[in-house]
Order: sequence, then C-alpha cells, then structure tokens
Amino acid sequence: MSKKSDIHVVPHKNGWATHREGASRAGSVHKTQADAIECGQSRAEREHVELVIHRKDGRIRDSDSYGPDPYPPKDKKH
Repeated sequence: MSKKSDIHVVPHKNGWATHREGASRAGSVHKTQADAIECGQSRAEREHVELVIHRKDGRIRDSDSYGPDPYPPKDKKH
C-alpha cells in the first residue's frame, strides 16, 4: 500500500508553492496564493489526495480532501 502524499500550498520566497508531503522541492511556484490553490486543487483531485492550504506564517488555514476519506468531516462548510 502506498503512503499518502498530501499536497500543501505553502509560502515560498518567490510567492506561493505547491509542495508534496515528503518531497524535497516545490512542485510548482506561483505569484499568488490563489494561483497556487487552483493548481493544487487540480493535482489533488487528479491524484485523490488532500489539499492543505497554509497561511503566510506557515500555520494551516484550510484543507480539502479529494480522495476516499474513511472519516468524512461532520461540518457542512461546502
């Protein structure tokens, strides 16, 4: 069974980056967080993993699951 590799949207010296968990380099770099989120969402949907969005200070802002979730959230934010 493969290890889950979530995709994170994180601050980067050149703007914002998408970064796969466990990877040593950024997957892609974008000027705005919105662009990085859009790219990260399409990758997360295609790969059926979770997208974790971070704030400028590195704390987690939000997350969305695009894969099979054995414990779906009880909140109804979407």
